[in-house]
Amino acid sequence: MFPPTPSDPATASPSSAAATTDARDDIPGGPQPRGFLPLFVVAWFGVTLALGTISGASIPKALAFLDDATKATNLSIITGAGGVMIIVITPLFGRLSDRTMSRFGMRRPWLIGGALVATVGVVILSVAQSLIATLVGWLIVQAGFGASNMVIHALLADQIPRRIRARVAAAAGVATGLGLIVGAQIMAQLPNDERWAWFVVPGLIGVVLSTVVVFRFRDIVRTAPAPALRAADILSTYWLSPRRHPDFFWAFLSRFLVTMSITAISTFLLFIIIDRLHVPVTEASPVQALALVVFMIGNIVTAVLFGWISDRSGRRKAIVVVASALSAIGLVLTMMASDVGSILVGIAIVGAAQGAYVSVDVALMTEVLPSFDEAGKDLGIVALSYQIPQLLVPVIALPLLAAGGGGYDAFFVLAIGFAAVGGLAVLPIRSVR
Repeated sequence: MFPPTPSDPATASPSSAAATTDARDDIPGGPQPRGFLPLFVVAWFGVTLALGTISGASIPKALAFLDDATKATNLSIITGAGGVMIIVITPLFGRLSDRTMSRFGMRRPWLIGGALVATVGVVILSVAQSLIATLVGWLIVQAGFGASNMVIHALLADQIPRRIRARVAAAAGVATGLGLIVGAQIMAQLPNDERWAWFVVPGLIGVVLSTVVVFRFRDIVRTAPAPALRAADILSTYWLSPRRHPDFFWAFLSRFLVTMSITAISTFLLFIIIDRLHVPVTEASPVQALALVVFMIGNIVTAVLFGWISDRSGRRKAIVVVASALSAIGLVLTMMASDVGSILVGIAIVGAAQGAYVSVDVALMTEVLPSFDEAGKDLGIVALSYQIPQLLVPVIALPLLAAGGGGYDAFFVLAIGFAAVGGLAVLPIRSVR
């Protein structure tokens, strides 16, 4: 791999690397080998494909075949438990990664280890024939790919210069959309009587693609041990004071609210197609795949365009506000849809809005981090802004769906409100334009 050498800035401890941050465009890591950036985006694509497909298509489909009458409740249980898991492990894994002493680096061991754990979870899901077994497999998958996801986000702050960060984030956003589309297309092509393939195929693709970056990646190597962790330090892993770091708080709140709006719809998209549009369960996966294709078309165009505009202009907040408003409009149209064609129009607008939002917001979040020395831990807290919704959405969904008579109207109204308020939340930020 890349053994430590005293002259290599990429092998310095985080504390010494921070001293030379300004000379390398606000990153503690050193120059990367050619091919690192494409493989970084591929890793992002792989993790998204695996997690997005398994949670958004494989598990819902398996639950629908297991017991159609209880599918929404069972999905809420599994998604909620997975949300708890990811909330606990992501900041903790990030902090432990920041402190990892290995000749292979701080992040690489977590990327490889996460892939191995995820593989175990995928195998369990492939043979699960009950709610409990499916839940256990999903929690293990969340733990494994949660570690991989933590590393990928930490690398954005460790190794991606600020001057190109929005464009790289845009490429990652495109990879995210492509991962969801490719995963949905894979699910649409897999036979209905080969349940194991619904999990093994997307899971192993994600494992392979998320780890290839280790071959073209010069990691930061910690050369000095970190102070021993106390109980108070572990608790502080999950918290940054809004009073001491107000810009971080407002950026976190924006991401959290906008993610709540999208998670509310994406989690139950397959069921919305089945129950609201009256598409048979055996034909719903291709419709879901088509919706994701439409989502992605708008996503790619706006992610690339506004990532470039944001890097060139240095402006982040205005794009976030406009994108959030556009997302709310798209959700309104989706709520009013009565057939496949009209719901696709709404989904296309939401996709375009999310492409602009994510490409700029990811860059914005890295620019309001309190420090680089604990980037893994702090980005783990950032990750909570889109992981906590995995827990809250299923909890909120049960009474809302019941109150709405299964029509999803109350659910949509809440999602629209989250999107609108989430865009406005970035306005108090002062350190970023």
